[in-house]
Amino acid sequence: MQRYKIVHNTYYNFSAAVQLQPHRLLLRPREDHELRVETSLLNITPVANVRWHRDVEDNSVAIATFTTPATQLRIESSIVIQQYNETPLDFVVESSATLYPFNYSPEDRAVLAPYITVSERTDNILLSAWVARRFPAKKEPIESYVLLRQLSRHIFDSLAYQMREEPGVQTPQETLQKGTGSCRDFANLLMEACRCAGLAARFVSGYLYTPQSTVPGATHAWTEIYIPGAGWKGFDPTSGEIAGKKHIAVAVARLPELVPPVAGSFIGPPGTSLDVGVWVSAI
Repeated sequence: MQRYKIVHNTYYNFSAAVQLQPHRLLLRPREDHELRVETSLLNITPVANVRWHRDVEDNSVAIATFTTPATQLRIESSIVIQQYNETPLDFVVESSATLYPFNYSPEDRAVLAPYITVSERTDNILLSAWVARRFPAKKEPIESYVLLRQLSRHIFDSLAYQMREEPGVQTPQETLQKGTGSCRDFANLLMEACRCAGLAARFVSGYLYTPQSTVPGATHAWTEIYIPGAGWKGFDPTSGEIAGKKHIAVAVARLPELVPPVAGSFIGPPGTSLDVGVWVSAI
């Protein structure tokens, strides 16, 4: 087991006093048998009324509402977790899904249908051609896990990582045409590629512990694919590896734009600056 401390600070500075509308916060990691939240502190200025709930994806969501006008919004999250996912390769795949291609059971497919459907923003023709060159649908069957690992690795090897400050996620065709993308762009590409191949996939937003970095921590995104018997397994095309103990999932969604860490609006004059800091430390 590895313990991590995650500090995620978000500061909005406004040009004049504004009335803050409700803000939706996705900052608390997803708890399961692999991850436990030990302590969690959330400080918000101005004073906010915070209500917690689980959304349809079972993400932990905080809704902050405000009554006091403000020239600055400060959202400071400090969380300590226990991470048990130290052996991500220790799983068993159902015999029916060991080799690709395989079919989901009717019961699973009914639940997984939204995660198999390709987004309307995706150019099916371009992506299908790209996928067809890598998924051996009419060739010799290949071990499902090996194929997914190879696809994730191919994105890592063939495309150049580029940190993007601007909001939004590139479509798969934009990432392929540009040959560059951020972690969220690569995760979206892998997700839609898997869907084109008939596999259920979803977008994951979270944190990554990077001990080799000067600042050991960052928000991060990767992809989870549903493999019968193993469940939702994470693949990180930014590194070409399977998601493991350094990956800390906060939220999952059918579409990447559904899980920003902080989302909200305000009423007042335009003009806003944003400052975000994230630190992930092993303790």
